[in-house]
Amino acid sequence: MDVLIGHPLTYARELRGWSQTDLVARMRKAAASRPEGLRTGADKTAVSRWENWRKTPSAESQLLIAEAFGVPLVDFDIYPWPHWLPGRADPLPLGSAFTVRALREAQRASMERRNFMVFSAVALSGLSAQWASLEPDRLTSSLDGRPVDAERADWLETTAAALTSLPTERRQHTVKLMDAHLDTVTDLLEGGRYPQHLGLRLHALAARLASTCGWYRFDQGKHHAAGVYWNAALTNAHAADDRDAGAGVLADYAYQSIWVGRPQAAVDPLTHALARTSHPTARSLLHLRRARAYAAAGARAECYRDLTAAETAITTDASTPPPSWCSWMSPADLSVDAGQCLLDLGNAPEARARIDEGLALLPVSRDKTRGVFLLSQGRSFLKSGEIEQAAAVAAQSLDLAERIGADRCVALVRDMAPDFSPYRSEAGVGELLERLRTA
Repeated sequence: MDVLIGHPLTYARELRGWSQTDLVARMRKAAASRPEGLRTGADKTAVSRWENWRKTPSAESQLLIAEAFGVPLVDFDIYPWPHWLPGRADPLPLGSAFTVRALREAQRASMERRNFMVFSAVALSGLSAQWASLEPDRLTSSLDGRPVDAERADWLETTAAALTSLPTERRQHTVKLMDAHLDTVTDLLEGGRYPQHLGLRLHALAARLASTCGWYRFDQGKHHAAGVYWNAALTNAHAADDRDAGAGVLADYAYQSIWVGRPQAAVDPLTHALARTSHPTARSLLHLRRARAYAAAGARAECYRDLTAAETAITTDASTPPPSWCSWMSPADLSVDAGQCLLDLGNAPEARARIDEGLALLPVSRDKTRGVFLLSQGRSFLKSGEIEQAAAVAAQSLDLAERIGADRCVALVRDMAPDFSPYRSEAGVGELLERLRTA
C-alpha cells in the first residue's frame, strides 16, 4: 500500500512496518541501554503529536528516535528535525557532471514506491540558490559515440511537442511513450557525439520532457518521483542555459510544496526564480505562487504584496510570447488563486467572488485546472455553510479527476470528507461520502 502524504516520521515507520507503539518500545529499549539512563517521556500520544506537526520531540527524544532507526550521528548533527529521518532524499546538484545522472535517477525513482518523500525546505532553498548564481558549464559529448545530426534532433523535438500538447485526458495514456522518448534523449546525451549547439538543444529537450514526466507523477500522487524528475529537468535546463525553463521548474517545486502542506518551503525557490526571469507572464505566475505560499502560512502583508505584483505583471504588455511553461497563465488563474489566498486568510465572501469569476473565465479545454478550481469553490461554499452547493461542486471535481486520471485531485476531494460528515442529511452529501469511501 502506498504511503500517504504526512510526516517524515510516519514514512520512516512505514518503511519498517512499525506501529507507533513499536517505535515507543524501541525508544525505551534505546533509553535503557544508555549509561546515563535517559527517560523517553514518549508514548503513543506523543508520537501522534509529532506526526501531526503539533509538537517537536525534545533533544533527548530525538536522540532515542535516531538510535531506534539506526541513523548515523553525523546525519543527526547535520540535518534539523525531521530531515535526518530515514528516507531523506536530497536533489543532485547542478553542473554538466550531473545532467545524465539526474535523468537516470528519475527513471529509477519512477519505479519506486516512496510516494511521500519530497525534498526538504533546506534542500530546495540550496538548489534554487545554486541555480540563480551558478553559470552553466561548457557541454561535452562522447568522443567515440554515435554522431547525432540536426535531422534527428528535429524529429525528437517535433515528437516531444506532439506528446506534450495532447489534451489532459489523453496524456494520462501516453506516460510510457513520454518515458521512452526521454530515455532516447538520455541515451544520446550519454553516448552520442554532437556539436555544442545540438547539445544545448538535447539538454533543453530533456528538461522539457523531464518536467512533463514529473507532472504525470505529481498528478498520480507520486511526489518523490515528481521531485526527482524535476531535479533532472532543472539540471538539464541549467546546462542548456535556459533560465526561463529553470524558473518554471522552481515554480513546479513550489506548487508541490504548497500542495503537500509545506508552504514555507515554496518561498525561497520562487524568490530565486523571480531574480532570474523577466517575462511579465512568468513573473505574474511566480508572484501568484508566492502569494499562495504566504497566505497558507498566514503572512497577510506579504501575500497582498505579491497579489498586487501578480496583477500588475499579468496586464503588462510583452514583446515576446511567454515561456512555454507558463503560456497557459491567464486572468482566470489569477482570479481563482487570489480567491484561494483570501480564503486561507479568512475573507470568505471576497474569496467566493474571485473564485466564481475565475471559473467563469476558464476555457473548457482545461479540465484538470477546472477540477482544482472547483475544489476551491467547494471549500468556499463550506466556509459559508452552503453544504448542498459544496457537495455538488465536490462531486463535479471528483468526476473530472477520475476521468483524467488525476489521483492527487481525487485525494484532495477525499480529504474533504471529514468536513462533510456532520451534514449527511443534506442533499448530495450522503452520496458523495459513499463515493469517497471507495474512491
